Amino acid sequence: MTESKKSATLTIDGESYELPIFSPTAGPDVIDIRKLYAQADVFTYDPGFTSTAACDSTITFIDGEEGVLLHRGYPIDQLAGKSHYLEVCYLLLYGELPSPAELEDFESRVTNHTMIHEQMMNFFRGFRRDAHPMAVMVGVVGAMSAFYHDSTDISDEWQREVASIRLIAKMPTIAAMAYKYTIGQPFVYPRNDLDYASNFLRMCFAVPAEDYVVDPILSRAMDRIFTLHADHEQNASTSTVRLASSSGANPFACIAAGIACLWGPAHGGANQACLEMLKEIGTPDRIPEFIARAKDKNDPFRLMGFGHRVYKNHDPRATVMKESADEVLELLGVENNPILQVAKELEKAALSDPYFAEKKLFPNVDFYSGIILEAMGFPTSMFTPIFALSRTVGWISQWKEMITDPQNKIGRPRQLYLGETSRDYVDIESR
Repeated sequence: MTESKKSATLTIDGESYELPIFSPTAGPDVIDIRKLYAQADVFTYDPGFTSTAACDSTITFIDGEEGVLLHRGYPIDQLAGKSHYLEVCYLLLYGELPSPAELEDFESRVTNHTMIHEQMMNFFRGFRRDAHPMAVMVGVVGAMSAFYHDSTDISDEWQREVASIRLIAKMPTIAAMAYKYTIGQPFVYPRNDLDYASNFLRMCFAVPAEDYVVDPILSRAMDRIFTLHADHEQNASTSTVRLASSSGANPFACIAAGIACLWGPAHGGANQACLEMLKEIGTPDRIPEFIARAKDKNDPFRLMGFGHRVYKNHDPRATVMKESADEVLELLGVENNPILQVAKELEKAALSDPYFAEKKLFPNVDFYSGIILEAMGFPTSMFTPIFALSRTVGWISQWKEMITDPQNKIGRPRQLYLGETSRDYVDIESR
């Protein structure tokens, strides 16, 4: 962190305090309040931490007003259009795009660690057959620390590296096995001759009775979903991973905490909520009714998959995802899938309606990724596990950055206490 050249003055009851102001390479200035409590005996109040910078980072930058998302300075549309997921993983982890030799080595290390310990199969079988795949993933990923003792020492740089590769490599296998378990099919082992996305699709949809060949259009669409969800700055799950890791917890426990947070419908479940909304609409002829409801301020109905809390303009990921959605729907067709018919008509209706343009309620990445996953044949229960798989590299990158940060300390938010003040205990006979 560079030395502050500006400051702000805070006056409380006639007493003034100088607070340093730091200027980032991009984004708004940040007022440093670390010494405020010691100097003025006051806390700041910021529910949801929406105006608080909890760390400094060099990984991802978002400008919601302009619709900008950068990974290590590279625009997301360029990465999604010209790169692929494992190259983006390398970029997030190490800070620069790899040379051909570096990329080949990285892909080889990931590919050769996709299998999980055979004993871990027993964890899957311990869950009820109707368990949600996210419940399975939280348990199995957390259990990895019991199998990989040689990569749990966070003070050892090499062990951090091994844990990073293992998590990125094994997460598709764990997610696919969670899916297979819930539908009662045998597990499919990974294959080293397939790329990352193709391997995942094969582990999800292959069966022993016949061979499964991955269509390159579907593989590319899956890779783009992974890429577009790889990291998204200091969101709820990433903050959870950072907070868990601030205590010195092992990396597998921290990532399991991130998966648990992502499970929430307000976070990772957004594309699942979008598909459930499309099912509620049911048929294209009902779209005008739901469009009218979305405009009615007194109606609790909201169009899921439109607009975004962070982006006040176009979601930069949505443009690339729409291209993949169009390619997938052209390949697989929508004629026999009423949900996809509703999705296409709803997209057309919303984009042509001035109300949504004025409100900047454009289709976001969750809308298009939900369409793609539905077309591929994934149940909505698998949407969030796929999100968790994609986001693992972002969590790990943020975790590694935090571990090496000299300012790292255990997270300890404060509170505005509004409960009872001190009072004496009353014996039960007197109550």
